[in-house]
Amino acid sequence: MTTVTKPANRPHNPCFSSGPCAKRPGWSADALKDACLGRSHRAKSGKAKLEEAINLSRSVLGIPESYRIGIVPASDTGAVEMALWSLLGARPVDVLAWESFGAGWGTDIVKELKLKDARVFKADYGQLPNLSQADFNHDVVFAWNGTTSGVRVANGDWIPANRAGLTICDATSAAFAMDLPWDKLDVTTWSWQKVLGGEAQHGMLVLSPRAVERLESYSPPWPMPKIFKMTKGGKLIDGIFKGETINTPSMLCVEDQIDALKWAQALGGFKSLVARSEANLAAIETWVDKSNWAGFLAVDKATRSCTSICLVANKAAWFCNLSHDDQAAAAKKIASILEKEGVAFDIGAYRDAPAGLRIWGGATVETADIQALLPWLDWAFAQVEAEFASKAQ
Repeated sequence: MTTVTKPANRPHNPCFSSGPCAKRPGWSADALKDACLGRSHRAKSGKAKLEEAINLSRSVLGIPESYRIGIVPASDTGAVEMALWSLLGARPVDVLAWESFGAGWGTDIVKELKLKDARVFKADYGQLPNLSQADFNHDVVFAWNGTTSGVRVANGDWIPANRAGLTICDATSAAFAMDLPWDKLDVTTWSWQKVLGGEAQHGMLVLSPRAVERLESYSPPWPMPKIFKMTKGGKLIDGIFKGETINTPSMLCVEDQIDALKWAQALGGFKSLVARSEANLAAIETWVDKSNWAGFLAVDKATRSCTSICLVANKAAWFCNLSHDDQAAAAKKIASILEKEGVAFDIGAYRDAPAGLRIWGGATVETADIQALLPWLDWAFAQVEAEFASKAQ
């Protein structure tokens, strides 16, 4: 058992939560002073703000002009469900899942939409399923990055350009941090509270021309809730993709998202955001290489997430020899110690994931704060090791 000295240096910002995520560096409530408050979101000024958020999203991410971008209710979950309920049923469906949210989409497709010609290909936490199992004559549903597993697809090379089905991609913890090949994605979703550190409850939905064609040529056999409807009389409701939201948005949240997008532009745009996230992962990789206890949940370095960075104590024999429940208790204790010290908030592993820690490395997190956190991880781990050792005596 190693004695570790309590670190003196602390992260400037202890917010490492995987959602809602840290606000951009330098953020204050002053950023919201121009919010369109006390007015209808359908008034000219309100619609202009919503359209600005859409246009800035297109600009920062490089989304093709032929793709439609809409602000929709209920965060990324709402955006994904909107796509599933509106688009699926025309073809068989393949779902690729390697963490809890992807598995949840599979459950909804099979048990709620009750699609009998749906296949779900699952992998354990830390791994990808065999992507070649997907049949692109079918519609294919997947998350680009597993928020709860720290595993991402390395690229879009596995998706054919001449596919017959649609690709529906949950990109909530990938957008603004990972390169998304728009020509390979027909439906893409994300939420504001992830990489840009925005506020919750608003989702983004991007539709390719192929997805719009499906919407206008196919009507699902099930009743469609009003909140999911994107067509009227067989035609796309174009206003949704020009800032005419289905339900009332928070104009404070809209202003906050505009501020985050302008910050991204000022940094240098998309490539700068990716570089910040990758630098955070690189700092943790350097530390893990030297650690005598910590490893990555992601098995393959090529599929290791730069946003939801999941760690496990797989180099520590004492931890590995604990029961499942005791491992979970030890990991929670580490997170609790760091929260009480005020150096890291909300870094426990997702409830369904293997016992460990999850550190958000998105673009709003400073690498200097990651570097300041790492010695604290060693210190907290040593405290928990000593506690469990004393219990065993």
